[in-house]
Amino acid sequence: MTDPKDRLTAPVPRRRFVEVLLGSGFLATVVAFLYPVWQYLIPPKASDLGGDSVVAGRVGELKPNSGKIFRFGERPGLLIRTADGQYRAMSATCTHLSCTVQYRDDLHEVWCACHNGMYDLNGRNTSGPPPRPLEGFEVQVRGDEIFVRRRREA
Repeated sequence: MTDPKDRLTAPVPRRRFVEVLLGSGFLATVVAFLYPVWQYLIPPKASDLGGDSVVAGRVGELKPNSGKIFRFGERPGLLIRTADGQYRAMSATCTHLSCTVQYRDDLHEVWCACHNGMYDLNGRNTSGPPPRPLEGFEVQVRGDEIFVRRRREA
């Protein structure tokens, strides 16, 4: 016969397993809440991938009256070939809520789908909520490559 005192002092492996399971679940929950706060308070270092000039495309890539998004550093850029064959480039980040804009070939304008903001081919806001024009870039064609760079401040 076993002594009742031995039963009280003997380890209960199932109880310990449940305690460890609940403790680790609680710890995982705390980490899941604190990690985003930590990332917000101490964001990772941002690296600029482009500098002041990038290759936005090749000469035969865009048909007249079309546009394409390209990467300009950490932000998107918009390269447009107008109906008469000229190249224009601007930031593709809307000045209202930072949505990505796109070229509408049916309207010959730049359009932000978030709140129906419109810009002309020079990046000036023409309708909708955008408060400022898009940042314009200089376009240079060298050989078969189209280079886009930030405009120099005068």
